[in-house]
Amino acid sequence: MIKTRHCSLAALAIALLCALPGYAGEEVKFEQPLLISSAGQSAEVQMVAILAKRSDLAYTLIKFASAQDLDGVKTLVLSLGASLKGLGAAGLDVQQEKDRLVQLVEAARARNMPVVCLHLGGQDRRGKLSDDFISTFLPYARLTIVVRSGNQDGLFTRICSQHDIPLIVVEKTVDAIQPFRQAFQ
Repeated sequence: MIKTRHCSLAALAIALLCALPGYAGEEVKFEQPLLISSAGQSAEVQMVAILAKRSDLAYTLIKFASAQDLDGVKTLVLSLGASLKGLGAAGLDVQQEKDRLVQLVEAARARNMPVVCLHLGGQDRRGKLSDDFISTFLPYARLTIVVRSGNQDGLFTRICSQHDIPLIVVEKTVDAIQPFRQAFQ
C-alpha cells in the first residue's frame, strides 16, 4: 500500500512537472538519449546508470563528461555527490571538477538541453563538499529526484523551491525507477 501511494505521488509529480514552464516558456520535456555524468565523482553515478538501464532508457555514462560529449544528446543527467576518493581516482581536484561541470552545464544551457539531477547516496553522501556541489549545480536542474535521507535538512527542498525546480523525494534508491522512467515518456 505504501509503495502504491509513492508511485501515485510520483505519477502526480510528473504530471504537474509537465505543466510547468521550461527555459523559454515551453513545456518541460525530457527526451532520450541521455548523457549521465557525475557532479563530484561519487560512486552513485553508477546507480543512476542502473536506474536508466532498468528504465529501458537510451543513455551513455561518462563520469567526467565534457561539453563535446553532448553531441547527439537530448538530456543531461547529473549525479550530485562529491567524493575525495573519486576525485583522486579521476585525477581531478575540487576546482577542476567544478570547472568541468560549469562548462558542461553551460554548454547544455546554450543548447536548451534540460538537466535532471539525482542524489541517491542519502545522508551518507552529504557533507560540506557534497553540499557545495549540490548548491552550485542543482539550480541548473529542470527536475530533481532525491532519496529522502539525503534531504533531512531540507537543502534540496530549499534550493528547488528558490529556483522553481520540481522535486521528487523517494524513500529508497529503487523507488526512483518509476519517476525517472516517467520523466522520459
